[in-house]
Amino acid sequence: MNALIDTVIPALAPAGSVRSTTGPGAPATSGPPATAVAPAGTGALAVLEDLNVWFTDALGRRRHVVHDLSVDIRPGECVAVIGESGSGKSVTARTLIGLTGPNAHVEATTATLFGRDVLTLQDGDWKSIRGRDVGFILQDALVSLDPLRTVGAEIGESLRLHGVRGRAERSARVEQLLAEVGVPEPRLRAGQRPDQLSGGLRQRALIASAIANHPALVVADEPTTALDVTVQAQVLDVLAQRKDQGTAILLISHDFSVVGRLADRVLVMQGGRIVESGTAAEVLADPQHPYTRQLLDAVPSGHTKGEYLTEAGRGRAAERPGGTVPAGTRRAEAGPPAVLTARGLTKSYRGPDGRDRAVVRDVSFDVRAGQTLGIVGESGSGKSTTASMALGFVAPDAGTVLLEGAPWSELSVAGRRPRRREVTVVYQDPLSSFDPRWTGRRILTDALDAGSAPGPFASGRARRAHRAELAERADHWARLVGLAPEHLAKHPLRLSGGQRQRLAIARALAPEPRVVVLDEAVSALDVSVQAQVLDLLTELQETLGTTYLFISHDLGVIHHMSDEILVMKDGEAVEHGPADEVFGAPRHPYTRELLESLEQLSTHVASR
Repeated sequence: MNALIDTVIPALAPAGSVRSTTGPGAPATSGPPATAVAPAGTGALAVLEDLNVWFTDALGRRRHVVHDLSVDIRPGECVAVIGESGSGKSVTARTLIGLTGPNAHVEATTATLFGRDVLTLQDGDWKSIRGRDVGFILQDALVSLDPLRTVGAEIGESLRLHGVRGRAERSARVEQLLAEVGVPEPRLRAGQRPDQLSGGLRQRALIASAIANHPALVVADEPTTALDVTVQAQVLDVLAQRKDQGTAILLISHDFSVVGRLADRVLVMQGGRIVESGTAAEVLADPQHPYTRQLLDAVPSGHTKGEYLTEAGRGRAAERPGGTVPAGTRRAEAGPPAVLTARGLTKSYRGPDGRDRAVVRDVSFDVRAGQTLGIVGESGSGKSTTASMALGFVAPDAGTVLLEGAPWSELSVAGRRPRRREVTVVYQDPLSSFDPRWTGRRILTDALDAGSAPGPFASGRARRAHRAELAERADHWARLVGLAPEHLAKHPLRLSGGQRQRLAIARALAPEPRVVVLDEAVSALDVSVQAQVLDLLTELQETLGTTYLFISHDLGVIHHMSDEILVMKDGEAVEHGPADEVFGAPRHPYTRELLESLEQLSTHVASR
């Protein structure tokens, strides 16, 4: 099993605990079906028994997405649900707080929240419950926060609706909450809109809003996806403190370090069913079900460097003539040329207080052909701004970017257009990068069609053949990233967060570019899909020679994928070198701090 996971949980589960597994491949057990229901009489705040959820599509077809699920959550307890995208974990959480949606049909023997039947509550009832008694943290903060008002106004509105009437008191409380979840310069940030904040800052603002009124239950759906390890540890400390004070937490996460840090009990879901449940120590240290073991084995880290994460990836590599060079071992090649070169990049922005702030200062790097440069650092360290300058989307105040030795950043938009397909990007927030009117198929065919469409005098037959070829190639790229044809028929809003991210990756890779900038590209994916995508990126790099600029707060992903690593803090590159050297013998105090935060996050539960 992955060495990182081995450090998360102590080797032995608590004596006398009860394990339960079900489903194909599960070991025989003499216990009851897999549930996560606490003993009777423990005063659970939320109870679901025999929950079943169906969705009805536009053609009237019903899809069964949650099967006979039972769980309860007690005060001061965190119950975590892990599983792949589409396993039903988010639907379960939303059902508990009345957000399943108009096309859902819900049945349950029991479905209560604070003793009230959630299936009979009306909209007016929920308005008094959500925000006061229940805090809800979504992973997609840009969609969840109102784009037309400041984050301070958003948090303040929640406080006002639930009893904090004085404006000065609300403002002070907003700043306190933002500081509590690790937002720097909280007064300044409270005056900014969501689009003016980084993904990590938006996520922290959303968490602050969710916990503003000290709710009895917090439903956290991938709450730390956009956060670097130092801020992640800080936010988890905040949630742990609330838990110690009696707050119940329902945690949805694909990050096993987060689950190990916070959860008391764990449910593993596959295909809408619980296949394994038990204490966090039991499930993570000694998984019984093959699916749970598969999830844990798919977690990338330095331990997996030089290996493929999935059986399918290893099998495809073995079938290729001569095999392939696994991820993270390409530095042994003799001096490949630099495809992307940055020298002295500097960029400042003026804040709402009228002050200029340098977000990138004198950053230089080379990304060599067929290799990966990983950029790590806290939210707000300048990683994404550096990427935007490398892409040519933002002009540096000073410095230059070269593409294969030729000017890139200095060119006009028209000057870059002939080579634009050679440099593509996958953003952290895929939804905002899509035309919401287009289906997934049109998004992919548009990426494939640029520069290849038949001329204005082409025959109808040639045009039909071209469209058929585009459709076939779109299906090919969709399959490579784990999307089915029915996903391509949907609009982005109808796809899950993980499915949207896979579509974004397929769109970026389809033109077979020279350089792909991946800005938190796998942060929204569950571990098994993430493993598939990382293996895919490695295979494409080997077969196509693609060069990656890989930005991530996930140090395990960065170590697994990168040949070279650039560490950024406060806009500056504080360390740069081969991946194994940076992780194995960090020279800068900040790099050591990052790695210590990761170690503390991974080993915290071992002391419980």
